[in-house]
Amino acid sequence: MDGALAGARPGLEDPVPLLGCVRTVKTTTWFEEHLTEDNQKYMRRLLGEEFRTQTAEKLNPLKDEPWPRHGWTEGSRRVGLVAVKLGMAPIWTKTGERHPVTLLQVQDCHVLKYLPKEEFDGRTAALVVGGKNASPFHKAEEEMEMFRNAGVPPKQKVTIFKVSDNAIIKPGTPLYAAHFRPGQYVDITAKSIGKGFQGVMKRWGFKGQPATHGQTKTHRRPGASGPGGDPAKVFKGKKMPGRMGNTYITAHGLKIWRVNTKYNVLYVHGTVPGHRNCLLKVRDTALPTRQSSLLNPPFPTYFTEEEGDLDEDLYDDNLFVHTEPSLTLT
Repeated sequence: MDGALAGARPGLEDPVPLLGCVRTVKTTTWFEEHLTEDNQKYMRRLLGEEFRTQTAEKLNPLKDEPWPRHGWTEGSRRVGLVAVKLGMAPIWTKTGERHPVTLLQVQDCHVLKYLPKEEFDGRTAALVVGGKNASPFHKAEEEMEMFRNAGVPPKQKVTIFKVSDNAIIKPGTPLYAAHFRPGQYVDITAKSIGKGFQGVMKRWGFKGQPATHGQTKTHRRPGASGPGGDPAKVFKGKKMPGRMGNTYITAHGLKIWRVNTKYNVLYVHGTVPGHRNCLLKVRDTALPTRQSSLLNPPFPTYFTEEEGDLDEDLYDDNLFVHTEPSLTLT
């Protein structure tokens, strides 16, 4: 039987051609799969030059047809920023207190689109903001149309900020770290680090059960869920094992100690949610007790052509600056 099949169909002698070829994807971008190494370098350099040209200040649409601006009033709501979490570092105050701070860098942050209240939710206007340039080959055509209309490269993270009617900004306007000033308080939203499926001791901080005195295989168990005979059910929201992390969390009322205008870095008090190199939202705090510091912020944002060049580093009044002399000899 085998010989007859082999004689009728010679291709069955070698089963390898029937399997075909297995393609291994080594890159996430497909535009370079049929290019030589020299052409790949040329394409990368061409895309980089195009991005730098689009983000240059001379192509800022704000200079051509600026939108009318208004002054800051009580209750005004400014736009926020999209920043990258770099890591943590310590700082010291002039009284010798040590505080941990988180470094957030504002990379390629631009206003993409203005949404009036009729298009958003009927109550307040909003601005679509994007941060950190990304590859255009992973974006949908609807998103690319928004980027083209704003005249900016595609962004890795696109988010929405609610703003008041007097704080709208024209699409294409760049946003810098100088949008915030030392001494202000901000709210930061990011997706927390995912921990996977965890028990009640790690997820909710349960005490656990005794290690001895008759306990058998119930040391880290939650114990009775307490339904009883009267409710005859477990209420919704009961603290039980489950997936931990990987949810959006907002840290409220974090103080800004220092702003680096050269590299667009914010030094924010304490820890913020998210892993290193994650993208997060930074906006003015909503806490009523911390809004007193927003008496004279850059409104609606910081414009380089108006305020001119700021100092490379802006410090809080209580922050100790290491470059200044700490001792003076008379």
